[in-house]
Amino acid sequence: MDYEEAIDWLYSFEKQGIKLGLERIKYLCDKLGNPQNNYKIVHVGGTNGKGSVCRFISSILTSEGYTVGVYTSPHIERFSERFVIDNDEISEIEIILLIDEVKPIVEEMIQKGDTPTFFEVVTAMAFLYFYDKKVDYAIIEVGLGGRFDATNIIEPLASVITNVSLEHQDRLGNTIEDIAFEKAGIIKENTPVVTAAKDSALKVIKKVANGKNASLHLVSPDSWKRTGANVSRQSFIFHGELKDYEVETKISGLYQGENIALAISCIESLQMNGVFITDENIAEGIKKTENPGRMEMVSTKPTILLDGAHNVEGIKNLRKTLENDFEFDRLILVIGILNDKNYVEMLEEIVPICDLIITTKSSNKRSCNPFNLKKEIEYIDYKKSVIPMENINKAVLLSKSKAGLKDIVCICGSLYLVGEARSFLQEIIDF
Repeated sequence: MDYEEAIDWLYSFEKQGIKLGLERIKYLCDKLGNPQNNYKIVHVGGTNGKGSVCRFISSILTSEGYTVGVYTSPHIERFSERFVIDNDEISEIEIILLIDEVKPIVEEMIQKGDTPTFFEVVTAMAFLYFYDKKVDYAIIEVGLGGRFDATNIIEPLASVITNVSLEHQDRLGNTIEDIAFEKAGIIKENTPVVTAAKDSALKVIKKVANGKNASLHLVSPDSWKRTGANVSRQSFIFHGELKDYEVETKISGLYQGENIALAISCIESLQMNGVFITDENIAEGIKKTENPGRMEMVSTKPTILLDGAHNVEGIKNLRKTLENDFEFDRLILVIGILNDKNYVEMLEEIVPICDLIITTKSSNKRSCNPFNLKKEIEYIDYKKSVIPMENINKAVLLSKSKAGLKDIVCICGSLYLVGEARSFLQEIIDF
């Protein structure tokens, strides 16, 4: 089996859709010898910022010299982005070998009429890969929700719940409290939990943590502050439980302060449980962290920003960053959104600050029709200039041709869209 055949086999399970539950992943991992039980784990859930927090924590641990695996989803450009060890992506041959190992078990499950989902198979592969590579730590990102997510068979050293807002109501519930309960499902007995959740979501998380005798470490809005910013860097101070930390990051966005605070708070909880990490490791790790596709500037003439904001809160954070951290004459927005997202509210948030909007779509079958997005924008503000284009590459080229040197092109709305745009931009510009 070559790489294309292996990936085709893997993606054939996408037709299973999303099936929440732990029975199938438990069976898979049992048959593999439960590889996830052989290294230390940090589990990261929540609504926004999960990927950033995973990368900050990983970078800090790597700075101390630990071997650290990171499992995140979805990927931006390449499937191999999902499995990273010490900042190196898994190779094609390693993917083939993993699929060779899990395939007989999966075929047996199919014969029994209990076919696993794509995410379940990939999660089992990640657990096995990190075991094979003898990582010291694995940072595991929740796929969807938490309580019945395939990653939730692990026993972590610490759990992180970034924040909670409305998302996936069809599966997680219609209220913030319902969704918070699902996300709090990753909290384990006597295991510290770190969160930046607020209000009613925080009440739910506190109740679950208390019930499991899990110490709660809260990152509140007044526990961190941005102390400086320009287009290439920003600095923060975080008032931790052990001490204050002054750190610098190359990743844009005021909201990254919360993600950094969550990462450091998690590191503090590890330190309190005997993990050796120095202040220098924390500062170096934050400074070195990269997060492609999240407030990523890939060009300066004109400025082109890629941001994977794909829900209402993400778009709100994007708008704040554009308004507060950048100066520009015009904002040209290239946007494509999946049709199971709250795209009306997303558009209502971002449209008022745009001068030209190009609606488009990724190749993902859940993508909104660009012409439908155009209609929604016209309901919001009929005076806005909107151009629908079904081809993302042509949309990117059009945005560049319309942009002056002092304008900003912002490509957002979906990680899938950003990934495809990023791949195309790498072909036509050097970054």
